[in-house]
Amino acid sequence: MMLFRRYLTICLFALNAMFVAAQQRNSNYNDYIARFGRVAVDQMNRYGIPASITMAQGLLESGAGRSELATKGNNHFGIKCHSWTGRTIYHDDDETGECFRAYNNAQESYEDHSRFLVNSSRYRRLFQYGRKDYKSWAHGLKECGYATDPQYAYRLISLIERYDLHRLDDGVVAGYG
Repeated sequence: MMLFRRYLTICLFALNAMFVAAQQRNSNYNDYIARFGRVAVDQMNRYGIPASITMAQGLLESGAGRSELATKGNNHFGIKCHSWTGRTIYHDDDETGECFRAYNNAQESYEDHSRFLVNSSRYRRLFQYGRKDYKSWAHGLKECGYATDPQYAYRLISLIERYDLHRLDDGVVAGYG
């Protein structure tokens, strides 16, 4: 009986710890969405990229603004240097010490992300999808090679659905945070 009580106590403690961690993660994500939701909607209105996709990519690529690339280089989308002539930061990704774009602030990162997608022939076909077709956009980004993670599209879709980011595609930014 004593052993059962110890086991139950340990299980309850572990369950509580997981709940607290989940709440913290949820809070970080909600704070990020509240902070950058309007920016994502503005980018959607200017460039035609669904705000839900922009926000999900920002959340995923930057760890809700907490990644090294986001904190040291304001890079919220994991965009590598390519033909970039601006400030840079080096970070281990698929290879050691890869070059990534760095920005003065997060808004510059959001703007560059939009221009990166709009101006690249690699992503041109994505713009045939509607602003509310986040599933096609997510799969299209993966197919076009935005990320090497085989689950990338599903991770984006999961974030969009878990945090109701599709509401951003309607211009709704209230209710986060």
